[in-house]
Amino acid sequence: MHTTTPLEALTERIGAVGSAVVAFSGGVDSSLVAAVAARALGPRALAVTAVSSALATGELEEARAVAASVGIAHEVVDTAELAREGYRRNDRFRCYHCKSELYDRLDELAVRRGYAAVLSGANADDVGDWRPGLRAAAERGVRHPLLEAGLGKEAVRALARDLAVPTAEKPASPCLASRLPYGTAVSVPVLAQVDRAELALKRLGYRVLRVRHHGLLGRVQLAAEELVRVGDPGERAAVVAAVRAAGYDQVEIDEQPFRSGSLNLPITPVERSR
Repeated sequence: MHTTTPLEALTERIGAVGSAVVAFSGGVDSSLVAAVAARALGPRALAVTAVSSALATGELEEARAVAASVGIAHEVVDTAELAREGYRRNDRFRCYHCKSELYDRLDELAVRRGYAAVLSGANADDVGDWRPGLRAAAERGVRHPLLEAGLGKEAVRALARDLAVPTAEKPASPCLASRLPYGTAVSVPVLAQVDRAELALKRLGYRVLRVRHHGLLGRVQLAAEELVRVGDPGERAAVVAAVRAAGYDQVEIDEQPFRSGSLNLPITPVERSR
């Protein structure tokens, strides 16, 4: 008796939509959806990357390369989340406004070009975090095949490895606005400053990192395996100099290892359920 594998189940689920636009950041989640969509839908699948001031340097080029590698058609759309007052205000619902802008653009494209569905890369682990963007998706009928199939991050990475998806081991890279504490207004100059600081650290060889924006202070967070590097005085000085060169007067290196979603920790379980 044949037992359906996770990949077969995911392929069947995506194939059943008939045709689709994939919201494609180039991260491992959306890359897996794109790779399976290419297998299940062929030319009836289109990966679309949103470009705005919140996209980190290098992400678009990497998305293009991944799309070519997995064999899916790829296009770019410009999004204007900064034109939305709710996004600029940067309260805890910022991602709702961001995803509303994204899915509005993708839905318009899908309707105009005759695609039956818009697919996202949300996975089963996202349900346990603060994800107001999922509400924006629900309001617009966006499908989440990974979440629907019950696939969490580790399962996603395992399937991505099996399919030789280039970003199978890529660290998460959410939009640059996620580096700003809630209540700090989002603006083009601030996003550009964060981008410069993180790009400078990547050029030093750091891979898993965030530069949290606190006005004049840039707080550097590094993965545990990379945090040990700054124990060397010369290396620490190089990190501080790189972040200062991006425009920060003060630099603090967090002694605790980087943790994704750390700015969401103050949000209470009651607020998360709303």
